Amino acid sequence: MWKLLAIILLNLLLLCAAAVGYGYWIYQEQLLKPLPLENELVYELPPRTGLTQVADDFQQRGLLTWPAAKLWVVLARWNQQATRIKSGEYAISAGTTPQGLLNILISGQAIQYGLTIPEGLNFRELMALVRKHPKLEQTLTGLDDAGIMEKLGYGGEHPEGRFYPDTYHFPTRTTDVSFLQRAYRKMEQELEDAWQQRVDGLPLKTPYEALILASLVEKETGDPAERPQIAGVFVRRLQQNMLLQTDPTVIYALGEAYDGNIRQADLQVDNPYNTYRYGGLPPTPIALPGRAALLAAVQPKEGDTLFFVASGNGQHYFSANLAEHECAVIQYQIKGKNNARFRSRCQQYPQCAACQ
Repeated sequence: MWKLLAIILLNLLLLCAAAVGYGYWIYQEQLLKPLPLENELVYELPPRTGLTQVADDFQQRGLLTWPAAKLWVVLARWNQQATRIKSGEYAISAGTTPQGLLNILISGQAIQYGLTIPEGLNFRELMALVRKHPKLEQTLTGLDDAGIMEKLGYGGEHPEGRFYPDTYHFPTRTTDVSFLQRAYRKMEQELEDAWQQRVDGLPLKTPYEALILASLVEKETGDPAERPQIAGVFVRRLQQNMLLQTDPTVIYALGEAYDGNIRQADLQVDNPYNTYRYGGLPPTPIALPGRAALLAAVQPKEGDTLFFVASGNGQHYFSANLAEHECAVIQYQIKGKNNARFRSRCQQYPQCAACQ
């Protein structure tokens, strides 16, 4: 009887030793060696996916053998790592070991995709960018502007100008709602920071009015150095109850009917955004202003200029009175420098480029 028990115990010990040895061999030969990858693998780990499912997936792909996959999960559970994996899309490079794979999935350092929102876009253009990005989940399809703002949690707000132009990075499966909420919060922060830096005496009562003014500055010039000058002109016109008469507001009023040219009839269009007919600021922003435009709106350049006209290369010629402004318009817009009818008018302003 004791002899039989000894034989059974010995066999059990041998089996255990063999199992341990086999497990150690699997660990050494398969879990410590790189996965059989020739090229980088982009692997997506969906939300609520367990490590056993990952192991099964890698086994089906031929990247882990059956015993190695099981041992991989067992060891991860033993080390309390199995429940720490995070969803996302990961880049698994050639040479990565199974333990390295586990570390990657635990790290949460998923692949990040980018979307740049340029300064000066209007909301329609912004949504076109968002809707065509292949890595953003589209949940706002079919909604109008009011519906989109409601879905974002900002019901009743006009969307124009509310989203900060910047480059944003995000993992796959990010929703359009999440992306836009992030850009909205960023604009709130930037606007508040700018508002806190405002100078005294501005004809602006609220941060939102500063946002509107900044959008006009953004659309009028692409030259950062000119933005405070442009803002200064607008501020002085507001202070003197002059019409702003800025072409971008007319273009915004025309919407998709704008064909690239502003005609005299367009300046008379009856629309609250038309600053050639309606005084003060337009009802809402007309575009997305960046940080430089926001700061220019609250820190305009001092001076006496009340007019400006595009002079080429994205820059403007600034004038303090209408006569000099008309002279500059002749030079840069009408191209009438050699027209004797206008030249006599211009000669009284030798500092004007049209008189040179």
